[in-house]
Amino acid sequence: MTLHAAVSAVTDRIIERSRPTRDAYLALIRHERDNSVHRPMLGCANLAHGYAGTDEDRDAMKAGGGMNIGIVTAYNDMLSAHAPYYRYPEQMKIWAREAGATAQVAGGVPAMCDGVTQGYPGMDLSLFSRDTIAMSTAIALSHGMFEGAALLGICDKIVPGLLMGALRFGHLPMILIPAGPMRSGIANKVKAQVRELYAEGKATREQLLESEIAAYHGKGTCTFYGTANSNQMMMEMMGLHMPGAAFVNPGTKLRQELTRGAVHQLAKIGWAGEDYRPLGECVDEKAIVNAAIGLLATGGSTNHLIHLPAIAACAGIVIDWDDFDRLSRSIPLIARVYPNGSADVNGFEDAGGMPYVIRELLDAGLLHRDIKTVAGHDLTDYGKTATLNSDTLSWVDPGASKDDTIVRPAIDPFSAEGGFRILAGNLGRACIKVSAVDRDRWTIEAPARVFSTQQEVQDAFKAGELDRDVVVVVRFQGPRANGMPELHKLTPPLGVLQNRGFRVALVTDGRMSGASGKVPCAIHSSPEALGGGPLGKVRDGDIIRVCAQEGELIALVDPAEWEAREHCIAPPPAMGTGRELFAMMRDRANEAERGASAMLAAMGW
Repeated sequence: MTLHAAVSAVTDRIIERSRPTRDAYLALIRHERDNSVHRPMLGCANLAHGYAGTDEDRDAMKAGGGMNIGIVTAYNDMLSAHAPYYRYPEQMKIWAREAGATAQVAGGVPAMCDGVTQGYPGMDLSLFSRDTIAMSTAIALSHGMFEGAALLGICDKIVPGLLMGALRFGHLPMILIPAGPMRSGIANKVKAQVRELYAEGKATREQLLESEIAAYHGKGTCTFYGTANSNQMMMEMMGLHMPGAAFVNPGTKLRQELTRGAVHQLAKIGWAGEDYRPLGECVDEKAIVNAAIGLLATGGSTNHLIHLPAIAACAGIVIDWDDFDRLSRSIPLIARVYPNGSADVNGFEDAGGMPYVIRELLDAGLLHRDIKTVAGHDLTDYGKTATLNSDTLSWVDPGASKDDTIVRPAIDPFSAEGGFRILAGNLGRACIKVSAVDRDRWTIEAPARVFSTQQEVQDAFKAGELDRDVVVVVRFQGPRANGMPELHKLTPPLGVLQNRGFRVALVTDGRMSGASGKVPCAIHSSPEALGGGPLGKVRDGDIIRVCAQEGELIALVDPAEWEAREHCIAPPPAMGTGRELFAMMRDRANEAERGASAMLAAMGW
């Protein structure tokens, strides 16, 4: 199948725009391959320190005949998604020996949970934890002890952070190893209904807690299609997992064999063999475009309009929101997973999952097939379902959709266009996720009510002040203001207002991510209010137009009056919960479209 013209045009645009920085990146990793510190160059005392923590593998490491795999792990047992990683390192060491290699835990990275910190001060650290993870990954891989790496991480900022740090060691082969989603609890729709009832005072805290525990009840990722599971989707689209690894439940034989297969595969793709696959060559412009297409085709998390440009930057690639917008006009929505459908990721996997989606998009000419993956010949192998045949890992064609309310062929999609739109106007640039928004709500035009915190919105809702058509504007939520926290505590009250028949939208320079659903939300508004962004000019009562159809984000205010308006005064930076330690990251962060990162800004990005 010939590649779709729009996909080809966007890819060419990215390649041309990125040429100087990509060439510099490839030169860097070639230099690192040939000249950086690696085990044969280390002094004897240095090597002794590196080998001192192991007994079983010391002799094999001294002989130097096989790959030494560095394991970078996000394990902790507070996060359900990362708790399964507890036993992975000791298992992986055994599997490495089977392949004539060795493995060591190179380092751990922090992994925080947006679900735990949602609506509380800790959330102000969330986005910047990504860059902390990237730097921690670099520290873990800096010892020159490894010829390859296995990256253990799943959730929101963890996978982008691991990949960003790992790409600066792009001469090494690396595989990302997921642990899979928890088994299904109560339906996500039921969970959302209880949250809305609680917001209205019609359910008790005890009832809400029981509902939440029934939804989040075991080890593995949350089962809704938020940022964590969108991460796994993107890694499949980029060919950085073992094929079909994304959504296999923890604790299963298939999950174990996929991890074992990943370790064996790493041992095969090192620079000493004939199938060298360095990470920096695997993550090229085509792989980045494939990830963007996956987001659009499945209605994935809007957080990746921040994370994917940041990942790309670490490989010398420049992708912007216009690229997403252009792709969205041509990429069909072929999956519906909660919140843009009723099924959770387990239902999605059972219906065909990522192998079905990838095969359909490839066959329709909507993905780059010819990318260098970590396993297989090209992306074709990722359009096959992982299975066990007499305990041996194998892959088969996913066949037809097992449930066409969840996944559909590319020739018969849920929507002819993808799940995102880019908005622009006198309120700046923003993105909106429309895959779960009814078409009659793609355009909202209503008076503004302006807030500076989530709590102010909650208080106004409880006081009945929002019982009308309204565009809720929440400003000073950008990366420089407070670290750009998620604003999901606003989802239930806004959903209640919409249920009451009001036409409601949210406009913010903060984040709303993949769990946002039926309420139209113009998010990541840039430039942000702090420092002179246009949201600082909005006043209560201004008529705001949010239009996904025409791509508009406009305050319908007389231009002369708008130009003359003073910006409002920003609130002082919050203190406590360690937020003051991240002041340098806030002060120097660039815009959301460029990755919302002080680290990238300092790199000249």
